[in-house]
Amino acid sequence: MPTLPQVFPIQAAHAPYRRHAAADLQAGKALFATRCASCHHVGRNARAGFGPQLNGIFGRAAGSTTDFQYSDAMRASKVVWSHDTLRAFVRSPGKVVPGTKMRFWGLGDDQQITDLLAYLETFR
Repeated sequence: MPTLPQVFPIQAAHAPYRRHAAADLQAGKALFATRCASCHHVGRNARAGFGPQLNGIFGRAAGSTTDFQYSDAMRASKVVWSHDTLRAFVRSPGKVVPGTKMRFWGLGDDQQITDLLAYLETFR
């Protein structure tokens, strides 16, 4: 019978393990205003601009809003936006959807991403 040290690494490798601090909605709002709002809109009057509007993004298929002209890569990506896919995309858009026309280098700070996603989640 294996001992705990032999079993733990196998379990850890297969378990979805995430550790993110509590989200700060005000920090997410401020980050959206400075890093996202020049291209994306949220809220009651949200509409596509240089990028698609982001209301109700969780659970939405990538490239699916009708008021924005997406890249062929985004429409063909078959990505459905979840916390995990958005976290990866915000970190490195071109790695998640190679060929995306989104001109953003990405965020490397996990807490900022957590704050931003929590803010976006308020726009269902």
